[in-house]
Amino acid sequence: MDKVTKINNYHKTLEDLTNALEGETNIITIMSTINSVLKHSFPHFYWVGFYVVDDGELIVGPYQGTIGCIHISYNRGICGRAARTQQTQIVENVHNDPEHIACDSRSNSEIVVPVFNKGKLIAVLDIDSTEFSSFDQIDAEYLNQIVDKFINKREIVTGWKW
Repeated sequence: MDKVTKINNYHKTLEDLTNALEGETNIITIMSTINSVLKHSFPHFYWVGFYVVDDGELIVGPYQGTIGCIHISYNRGICGRAARTQQTQIVENVHNDPEHIACDSRSNSEIVVPVFNKGKLIAVLDIDSTEFSSFDQIDAEYLNQIVDKFINKREIVTGWKW
């Protein structure tokens, strides 16, 4: 996807999410809606989902795509690294990253964005692509904007024990 198309898709995604999530405080609804809009806005995103912090590890939360890993410790995988470092991770070729966990062999590149609420890590947003080098700084910038606007800076309601 060329840069102009990618940026235009993210602008439309932000607009769609703003319209859909205005006033929404339920974290499951927010995460599910983010997944749906991203998955349908970017055809090469074949797995889009959240891993939620639960009892010192990441567990699969709302997602769209093939079955994902169920439990991920902070010291395993790209998701674990994002949780551990609390920084966005971009991996152009997951097969060259020794920390990658192969939940689905079709994954060739990945981006993982840490998600916070009230200053505390609550989840990571994980997106996989079947294409190599699918993700770049444009994705990092817009995905961070999305989680910042709709989760990080929002008063949310949840039953989870963060």
